[in-house]
Amino acid sequence: MSPAPGRRGRIPLRLRRAPVPWDRQAPTWREAKPGLIADALKRAQSRPSGNWYVIGASRDLPPGRTLGITVAATEVVAWRDGEGRLRAGPGACPHLGAPLRDSPVRCGTLVCHWHGLALDGGPFAGWEPFPAFDDGVLLWVRLDAVGGETPSERPYVPVRPRVRDAVEAVYAGVGRCEPEDVVANRLDPWHGAWFHPYSFVDLTVTGTPGDSPAGFLPDDDGFLVDVSFKVAGRLVVPVRARFTAPEPRTVVMHIIEGEGTGSVVETHATPLAPDERGRPRTAVTEAVVAASDRRGFAVARAAAPLLRPLMRASAGRLWRDDLAYAERRWELRDSGRFPG
Repeated sequence: MSPAPGRRGRIPLRLRRAPVPWDRQAPTWREAKPGLIADALKRAQSRPSGNWYVIGASRDLPPGRTLGITVAATEVVAWRDGEGRLRAGPGACPHLGAPLRDSPVRCGTLVCHWHGLALDGGPFAGWEPFPAFDDGVLLWVRLDAVGGETPSERPYVPVRPRVRDAVEAVYAGVGRCEPEDVVANRLDPWHGAWFHPYSFVDLTVTGTPGDSPAGFLPDDDGFLVDVSFKVAGRLVVPVRARFTAPEPRTVVMHIIEGEGTGSVVETHATPLAPDERGRPRTAVTEAVVAASDRRGFAVARAAAPLLRPLMRASAGRLWRDDLAYAERRWELRDSGRFPG
């Protein structure tokens, strides 16, 4: 395990003294009890979301552009008004149904490219806006007809470092599964070193829901994990992380000890329109917000434009595996063969 944050060395890397080959590491299938994962998933699904859904990354919607997405069966269009504020609403023009995602934005006004109906973000000609929120990293829209819950004024954004003090990057992918399959994947930390040996080694789950190990608050309901991130060869960065699910479609990993303490990885699952065969589709939006109190981290912040593609590529490699995991889980559930 990494030293306490106050006793860290000058270099965050560690050399694995006696690395264990992949096939000789301790099996985790006994600890990864299906019932334990299922119960954690049920608790996540019971928490309120306020009907908020992540629809993309803040950086991916500059002024003058539109974003179109279909959440469940609801077509949504989003853009920024003249003051840069996020606007969102139904993606079909109320006049004759034109796809507003293909329409241009002029001076903060969305102009339908079929007949010129202009929308400034307020109610007009039968078009009613959806509540929208930009948290500085991610974009959210509130869809009360989809969620069916008591709406909240704002989404339940996890605690994260201030963006100006961090380096953030957002990965986006789509899988043939439901949001619960994505959440269940993240609530199974035991698979990390087995399924992703190129990224994780020496993984130990030291606390599960119902435990009260060091590092947990009395009301915590999550997983505590000691793990090392692989850098190259035997060089690793060991950390302690806590996985929690603050709402039904979100799982958050907080680094609570070791290099990058306070950094977060947020995984958000948004239901999309089904594919041509009627199979469910889910958008995975993963936000990495990395921070450090090392003096040299200012260099990383300055190099953020170069680092973001690398961070997205790293997340993409993991999600190629994890989406296959989630899709397989859905296939088994759909056919009544899922053993969990």
